[in-house]
Amino acid sequence: MRNYLDMLQKIADEGYDTINDRTGVGTRAIFGHQLKYDLKKGFPLVTTNRTWMKGVVHELLWMISGNTNVKYLQDNKVKIWDAWADENGDLGPVYGSQWRSWKSHKRQEKLSGSIPQEIDQLRNVIERIKENPNCRRLIVTAWNPAEVPDMNLPPCHFVYQFNVRNNELLDCHMNIRSWDTFLGGPFNIAQYALLTHMVAQVTGLRANELTISSGNTHIYMNHFEQVGKQLLRTPHPLPTLKLNRDIMDIDNFKYEDIEVVDYTHDEHIAGEVAV
Repeated sequence: MRNYLDMLQKIADEGYDTINDRTGVGTRAIFGHQLKYDLKKGFPLVTTNRTWMKGVVHELLWMISGNTNVKYLQDNKVKIWDAWADENGDLGPVYGSQWRSWKSHKRQEKLSGSIPQEIDQLRNVIERIKENPNCRRLIVTAWNPAEVPDMNLPPCHFVYQFNVRNNELLDCHMNIRSWDTFLGGPFNIAQYALLTHMVAQVTGLRANELTISSGNTHIYMNHFEQVGKQLLRTPHPLPTLKLNRDIMDIDNFKYEDIEVVDYTHDEHIAGEVAV
């Protein structure tokens, strides 16, 4: 995870300062950055600050399920979306809706009238990996311009693409438009590494490489002290991910099917989310 710390240092040393219109909290940012992780060498959990793996897993399972209400998360003591939910817990058509039920411009007839067809992007990509692993269209996008205005928080990690090497290894390339590197960074790295492992398992492949390309890559000004403390720390060896090998459908994974082993980390450094 040395490259994660190097990214934080680059932002601190070379970034430009600005005030965010939405949050009112300043940031120091760089634009256009890329991280790569070899998933065969360990599971990329940041070790210089404890990453809350329970939250990582439950949020990913929530998105995979297509859910856009915070009740599942709250039932599992995960409150990271509460600040954006309405009085009913709804968030609008955020990640899960786009991944699993993208509204097509094509329509189908129902007894009650014509309704938009829905596209299950994640299911379609998994089936395409199985049927045509050399395909270069293994893409899932959450950025739906027609529905962005209805989202309580538009997607930060907005598109990901899979790639199969030699009918054996699975890569994932995720793009993120706006990256809170101190709080969100470790979460996103772990989450897409986990998603790559899960998709690899259900398609009979091995997880190989995760690439993350970020646009506005920033540290919030109220996290400068925490980042400075973290930069003084030395990374520990990476842990190992274990999945229940009996699960062969992406929708069948449960929290108890996912385990991280030998996770050594430094003391947790807390930070306040900019809402």
